[in-house]
Amino acid sequence: MEELDKALGISLVGPEADRALADFRRQIESWGLVMPPAEPLVLDFGLGRFEQVGLIECWIANEVEAGYCGKYLFVFDGQTCPSHRHRRKHETFYIVKGRVRMMYDGSRREMMPGDVLPVERWKEHSFTGIGPALLLECSMPCMIDDNYFDDPAIPIGGNYKGRNQT
Repeated sequence: MEELDKALGISLVGPEADRALADFRRQIESWGLVMPPAEPLVLDFGLGRFEQVGLIECWIANEVEAGYCGKYLFVFDGQTCPSHRHRRKHETFYIVKGRVRMMYDGSRREMMPGDVLPVERWKEHSFTGIGPALLLECSMPCMIDDNYFDDPAIPIGGNYKGRNQT
């Protein structure tokens, strides 16, 4: 789980993360759902504005050698997963609970429970909660450096200029 360790290394910690996790857990419980046993990732993408730009990820599996990944993505009302793309990863989103405003390849759509969206490689995408929302991501393995964010202030991913690229 090397990629999960990298993701945990960029997770938000402290009182803000604790509050977010408590609110997240209350919401999940109110929906009658159970999340995987892995430690949830509270991500603010290094911007320090978790309530506006961020999400909570619960990884089910990230099987690099076997070629698949599954994880839950949770956003609060009005919270956005920032615009990005993947050079290698194809992914599919399934809306489990709530609604999201999805931006995909230049178009905007509202997605509701049961909706599915395949996201092709190198296609720009982001989503915002319309109320709290839970998505299931089924994809090729998650590789932190295969995230290419549009916002240059985000200090992670393949296009981050603050470190040497491999």
